[in-house]
Amino acid sequence: MARDLVVVTGAGGFIGSHLVRRLAADGWRVRGVDRKPPEFEPTAAHEFELRDLRRADEAHLALRGAHHVFALAANMGGIGYIEAHKAEIVRDNTLIDLHSLEAARAHGVRRFLFASSACVYPAWRQDVADVAPLREEDAYPADAEDGYGWAKLHTERLCRHYREDFGLDTRVARFHNIYGPLGAWEGGREKAPAAVARKVAMARDGDEIEVWGDGRQTRSFCHVADCVEGLVRLMASDWPHPLNLGTDRLVSVDDLVGLVARVAGRRIRLRHDLTKPVGVRGRNSDNTRLREVLGWEPSIPLEDGLAETYRWVEAQVRARAERAPRASAGGPS
Repeated sequence: MARDLVVVTGAGGFIGSHLVRRLAADGWRVRGVDRKPPEFEPTAAHEFELRDLRRADEAHLALRGAHHVFALAANMGGIGYIEAHKAEIVRDNTLIDLHSLEAARAHGVRRFLFASSACVYPAWRQDVADVAPLREEDAYPADAEDGYGWAKLHTERLCRHYREDFGLDTRVARFHNIYGPLGAWEGGREKAPAAVARKVAMARDGDEIEVWGDGRQTRSFCHVADCVEGLVRLMASDWPHPLNLGTDRLVSVDDLVGLVARVAGRRIRLRHDLTKPVGVRGRNSDNTRLREVLGWEPSIPLEDGLAETYRWVEAQVRARAERAPRASAGGPS
């Protein structure tokens, strides 16, 4: 017998599609909600509704009858995208988040989990490559990443106020660079691991690929399966405050390229473009509280996760090449 209804907003996206599959496998009755269905494989949701959560009426329809809500819906992308679309992102995400919270309150949702981001942390705490891991309390005094980060931090506060004033039981997960298969791999919305995998997959042995920045900027990366596990555990916990969800292994972008090239079995030369946006100099997750609250932390080695991600992206690149029409003989090349 199916358990209570769980709604996943953003279920057509990367993390949302993985989360839906996990929740359905765990026996929950799952309603997926998004403006589009999943791009790369059919949804595992029992119900899937195409809705625009920027509209209040659509949010109320989406969350009707929900017991738990995983609020992942957002307008987002890689650093190049979020730097170029700040007004659009803040507008869309503010509407989505406020309407989702209000619909959850109105419909008596038992528990509401908001997917936040490490972009809420102040830039001045992330101005060196060998960055100190970020603790949850380091988000204040606030100086979030312009646009996307401020919208996320604002909704974190909304979750707190809806909990304290209206009794809506909220959870907040701060994602740190989630990667893996079934995500965007081209077009500007992809994150660094997928972008690197695409460039390497399209290169020949000994080719040169472009890297944004000087390559010494650092990040930690968390595989999507670990992210989903963390979300399920956080939702089941009694922790109402923001919680980091990521790994604490710091790697440079150049090292990331090296790891992917090793998986591909290719020698790759790097060309650094210092004119492209790169975000903060370094960012890492302090997982002390994650371990204390959940008794768990992400465990998938970066090498293993990148190998899986590269193989998936390589297959997408190959499939697209096979679909491309061949130039006619004597035609333009």
